[in-house]
Amino acid sequence: MPTIRIPTPLRPYAGNNSAVSVTGNTVNAALDSLTQQYPALRQHLFDGDALRSFVNVFLNQEDVRFLNGSQTTLADNDTLIIIPSIAGGGTL
Repeated sequence: MPTIRIPTPLRPYAGNNSAVSVTGNTVNAALDSLTQQYPALRQHLFDGDALRSFVNVFLNQEDVRFLNGSQTTLADNDTLIIIPSIAGGGTL
């Protein structure tokens, strides 16, 4: 069963878990499984049916955008890592 690692800012929406076991044989199916388990996460990860542009997903250290995107195939022992882009700050 694949695992998704949850970044600290999103953990309150995932039962304070740092990792969640999910079902699915593609990145998209795994993320769907995650948001079915924790519906409050959906608004932070998706804009409609599309993954938000500032949400990066890595499969075993590889950015899925450089693989087969959301249709990248997963094995049972794979780990997905969600990394939200961080921007902001002030002027000096």
